[in-house]
Amino acid sequence: MNDILNKTTVLVLNRNWQAINVRTPAEAFCQMAINAATGLDIEGEDCMRPVTWSEWLKLPIRPHDNAVGSPRGPVRAPTVIVCVNYARVPQKRPNLSARTIRERDGHRCQYTGRVLRAEEGNIDHVVPRSRGGKTTWENCVFASKEINTKKGNRLPQEVGLRLLKSPRTPRTLPVTLTIRNAHGIRDWKPFLGDS
Repeated sequence: MNDILNKTTVLVLNRNWQAINVRTPAEAFCQMAINAATGLDIEGEDCMRPVTWSEWLKLPIRPHDNAVGSPRGPVRAPTVIVCVNYARVPQKRPNLSARTIRERDGHRCQYTGRVLRAEEGNIDHVVPRSRGGKTTWENCVFASKEINTKKGNRLPQEVGLRLLKSPRTPRTLPVTLTIRNAHGIRDWKPFLGDS
């Protein structure tokens, strides 16, 4: 039972029904109990209705539902809740990593333009760290291993290289685009698509 309560299996929607977060059933129950959120009673994509806490406690447990024990008997664990007063969609900037730099640069060597598999390239510091360059979005690019080795600890112009484009910090994205349905919960599909 604890396992069900503490898995992140509840999709949180803002009051406009846009996905904004993922919570555990324990956290969802708390939000529902203080009327900060309503649970969604979902019977397929065409039949969804917001349900208050007092109504939720009386919902029947269906064969495909997870349930948790309570002094009143079993209670259906929600899969989707809707915030009552929250309308924003939080924004998120991708974390700086080799993968996100590769994605920002379109898997393309930023000196030759060649599209590379991940193992064919690595991250180049435009201004080498040995010369004071920092590990930032504006100083890191995806480059082929051969080019990066040729460049070594020199500036691109010192070895006859030019960047295709200046590296920039990526735009922030709505957090909705970063939520993944890791547990394959069918009730999430109308809100996240096929992720």
